[in-house]
Amino acid sequence: MVDHARHALSRRTVLRSLGTAGALGALAGCGVPAAYIAPGDRSADDRSAHDKRLTFANWPLYIDVDDDDPGKRPTLAAFQKETGISVKYTEEINDNDEFFGKISPSLMNHQRTGRDLIVISDWMCARFVRLGWVQEMDRSRQPNVTKYLDPLLRSPHFDPGRKCTVPWQSGITGIAYNKRRVGREIRHVSDLWADDLKGRVTLLSGLDEAFALLMQGNGVDITRWKAADFDKVCEQVDKLVRTQHIRRFTGNDYIKDLSSGDVLACQAYSGDVIQLQADDPDIEFVVPDEGAELWSESLMIPNLAAHKGNAEALVDYYYEPEVAAELAAWVNYVCPVPAARDVLASSKDKDLAALAEDPLIFPDDAMRDRLAIARDITPNERVEFAKRWNGIAGL
Repeated sequence: MVDHARHALSRRTVLRSLGTAGALGALAGCGVPAAYIAPGDRSADDRSAHDKRLTFANWPLYIDVDDDDPGKRPTLAAFQKETGISVKYTEEINDNDEFFGKISPSLMNHQRTGRDLIVISDWMCARFVRLGWVQEMDRSRQPNVTKYLDPLLRSPHFDPGRKCTVPWQSGITGIAYNKRRVGREIRHVSDLWADDLKGRVTLLSGLDEAFALLMQGNGVDITRWKAADFDKVCEQVDKLVRTQHIRRFTGNDYIKDLSSGDVLACQAYSGDVIQLQADDPDIEFVVPDEGAELWSESLMIPNLAAHKGNAEALVDYYYEPEVAAELAAWVNYVCPVPAARDVLASSKDKDLAALAEDPLIFPDDAMRDRLAIARDITPNERVEFAKRWNGIAGL
């Protein structure tokens, strides 16, 4: 097992509360008329043909790094050599709401952001798409995206046909548990509520991260859930909090709780569990029989980007199966390019070849049948839902 997953653990952050940045996000999510940019006003003169560069903003620890020189990023270096396009790569995105607050003044005032390509979580991408703050990509320039993008990720509710977004990496929100300590298999969301797990269960604190799996436990099709489904989940979770069955709500700190044994089972992200399993083979990750949420963090080109063509070329480059395989081997999230599996499987390196068989990087058919992309929370729903959820979660 390669150790690159260790670097990915601190990258995922979680929506906490509607504080300063969150309130701004909710306001924009409600569709303030002055913030919306019409389709004809989103593009600028593209300098790509004569100005071979672009600026790419991403999360920390979310790209391959040379093991001998952390300042080098092999796939980016190869792209620059192959195309002659210079990439200014910044690791400035630490939280979806925080980044929204940073660039929203420019976007709503129809000004350049200084970035040609950004990566944010799909639930936040939905706000950008609704507000008209990102440009459609030219798929005629992106044959690899057209050919290799995972069919499960091709048409989320907020961006049918993925015209404005392309997944960078994907993941699953499911259940992690210590099989040795629990003493039995967990196969259903309802298994978390067993009496012997009282006080030893945690849920994710962020509304967008938590709600879908809990709905699936109730048999809900999360691609078309309704407000009543959310109400039912809130009633269930509120009761479990009051009876102290749920120990607490967490961000990534569930990793520590599960490792120490303070928690026996929890909501978890697939990418985190890969490293937990390397340290403790008794840790299991479960896609419940009722299903689990498949999520992505996606690439987008902001309005007025000066190097749109160069950005589109970079996006397509990362959809070459060989490049996608190299990235997947380092970050250990669900790879949005299933064809990368064959690349890794053919590797002479045993550790790399083993990654091709890891269902948390390349879900098998049985797992894929139980994965779904949740309908996003609409602007009209968000403020009320967040207020209710945050009250239950103590945020």
